[in-house]
Amino acid sequence: MSNAKKDKPELKGLPEPEFRKRKRGISIVWLVPLLALAIGGWLVYKAVSEKGPTVTITFKSADGLEAGKTKIKYKDVELGEVDSIVLSKDLSQVIVKAELVKEAESFISHNTRFWVVRARVAAGSVSGLGTLFSGAYIGLDPGKAGKPATHFQGLETPPVVTTDLPGRHFELRASSLGSLNIGDPVYFRRIEVGQMVSYKLDEDGQAVTIKVFVHDPHHQLVRKNTRFWNASGLDVSIGADGIRVDTESFATLMIGGIAFDTPANLEPGEPAEENDVFNLYKNRESISEKTYARKNRWLLHFDGDVRGLKEGAPVELQGIQIGQVLDVSLEFDANKAAFSIPVLIETEPDRIKATGKVPEGAEKQKVMDYLVTKGMRAQLKTGSLITGQLLVTLDMHPEAPPAKINWEGRYPEVPTVPTAMDEITTSLTQMLNKLEKLPIEQIGSDLRDTVAGAKRLINSAELQDSIAALNETLNQAQTFVASLNKAIAPELKTAVSNLNSALIQAEKLAKSLNSNVSPQADRTLKELQAAARSIKVWAAYLERNPEALIRGKSKSKRR
Repeated sequence: MSNAKKDKPELKGLPEPEFRKRKRGISIVWLVPLLALAIGGWLVYKAVSEKGPTVTITFKSADGLEAGKTKIKYKDVELGEVDSIVLSKDLSQVIVKAELVKEAESFISHNTRFWVVRARVAAGSVSGLGTLFSGAYIGLDPGKAGKPATHFQGLETPPVVTTDLPGRHFELRASSLGSLNIGDPVYFRRIEVGQMVSYKLDEDGQAVTIKVFVHDPHHQLVRKNTRFWNASGLDVSIGADGIRVDTESFATLMIGGIAFDTPANLEPGEPAEENDVFNLYKNRESISEKTYARKNRWLLHFDGDVRGLKEGAPVELQGIQIGQVLDVSLEFDANKAAFSIPVLIETEPDRIKATGKVPEGAEKQKVMDYLVTKGMRAQLKTGSLITGQLLVTLDMHPEAPPAKINWEGRYPEVPTVPTAMDEITTSLTQMLNKLEKLPIEQIGSDLRDTVAGAKRLINSAELQDSIAALNETLNQAQTFVASLNKAIAPELKTAVSNLNSALIQAEKLAKSLNSNVSPQADRTLKELQAAARSIKVWAAYLERNPEALIRGKSKSKRR
């Protein structure tokens, strides 16, 4: 180093450099990526925090759906969009994945329903016409709050959305759905107050549960004892006042409907609660029918034709329905080589108002046995001449052969009698059998012989000669009687007149006689008067019938 100093020229008057250590810091250049990282993290956090739930919806078809375009709406407000559409592994369904907005997370639950909104033309309405231009979208009904869910089964038929509407839901139980469908109106006294919301078949398949919604304030009209009935179609009845046709509206003729009311003979009950269950009756007339808990079953056997006897046919006692027919079957008795028709009926004994102590158990059997011994029998009768429907009647037939109730089987068997038509047919058959036994041919042959003999007698010459001789004799007799009438009748009238004058004189003479002769004279005069009357009558008769002098007095012309 000393050598270096020697080699360098000395620089006099120049300051010596001062060496300092520099403090190292963060360069401003690094602020840009840090700021970008912070913004990116914030964006990721915002995207994650604002992301709504992702749901999976299963449909039978993807008709009208498109990934990235099809929206999910509620009240025409977009709540999400379809992300993807794929087929299920068994190719039977399509699986739609959709992302919803964050706000939808609060009301999506297992009660939420999804369906595809398309243009639809139903019997009662036209809906979804806007989709013809904007395309189909998925409708959403939040439903009631429930457990969170992400997998849903899409509905094939748009439901009636009532989540945000004031009113109440009620469940109806029916044996069959009939012509009812979702969206059908609900009427109260022919005013539309609600709609049919849904229906489903019970798990055991024995009935259908129908859900209806009644708008506020009409839901207050539904009471605990209110009756619902199927108002679809026409209700036609024929009675003493003529033919009556009843329907709620023209719409019910086309699409059906449900009506409800509280019968006038019932006191209004308490207001019905949400989801209360009611029976759905088949028509308005049936809501007034009384129901009875006690039921008795009886077995009947008929040998004749039962065409027109159906299940549900009425069972009547002296014209009043007390039950119905449950079953009609056909049996073959191999021992007798004959067919019989067992008919199972059900009666409701409470329909009969009993006075005094009601018989039960053994007493009931004694009463029934007594009635049967007096002639109570079951018989088939025609319920309608138009339709040919038959019904079962229980009535007294004192002339029926003796019979008893068979209490040994599963159901007690009541004896029966043939129908009136069967009895007439039997009587005609018996009469025809008797006619067949008559010798019709022999009788006809004898009758022909008799007619031939009479004809020969009438046409014989002897009979003609006898009739001519008789006519000649009668003509001669009439001439003789006429001559007698002219010669004798005037003289006879004169004699009678003289006799009457003599009697009058004799009566005057008798009155002038003393009391000893008077009784005998009176008797004599009475006898003379009787004789005179007889002569007078005989003369008058001869005057009218002069031929009586020859023929005698005719009995048919006596006066």
